[in-house]
Amino acid sequence: MGNKYTKRYPKEFKRDAIALVDSSGKTVTAVARELGISSESLRGWYRRAKADRGEGQPGELTTAERDELKRLRKQNTEQAKTIEVLRKAAVFFAKESDR
Repeated sequence: MGNKYTKRYPKEFKRDAIALVDSSGKTVTAVARELGISSESLRGWYRRAKADRGEGQPGELTTAERDELKRLRKQNTEQAKTIEVLRKAAVFFAKESDR
């Protein structure tokens, strides 16, 4: 989702970095500095991992919930477009039947 300058990390790297934060007792910032990555990236990965384990903040979505929300929003957009096409068709045929 990022732009062309956004660095991508493999899932294994993210998993290992999160495990290092959990096991080392160091702060997210310290671990990120050791690994040479952005502390904000690691903080986001860590927050998502905690939410997936059920340890996140109240109301925070898990990865599965985020994926479902994304899918439902896409489906909603497609249905809204379909409804608009059908509405225009109904208006067109209503005008045609009046002639």
